[in-house]
Amino acid sequence: MTERGWRRPFEDPIDIGGRKLVTLLDAGEYIAELPKKEHEEAEWRAAMEALPLVVERGGPTMYVRIGIMRALNRHYVPEFNPKWKEPHWGRRKLKRDR
Repeated sequence: MTERGWRRPFEDPIDIGGRKLVTLLDAGEYIAELPKKEHEEAEWRAAMEALPLVVERGGPTMYVRIGIMRALNRHYVPEFNPKWKEPHWGRRKLKRDR
């Protein structure tokens, strides 16, 4: 049977600006301390919904970790670099271009 409860540790602790979230209880306390405006955003609500499911039903702690990481990185937009796109050198030539 899977271990349940608030004291369950994450497989890999979440580091948030010098603070480490090691257990589900730490994650719950961190989410509870958020300002109301941030607290009501969709990403944080998803993380909050995953938290009691994992605690009460013994689900994988990775669900909460993913929810928190998505909420923390919600404003990050990866930068597009056109040099990453490599040309396709194996193009076939059409009959008209021969």
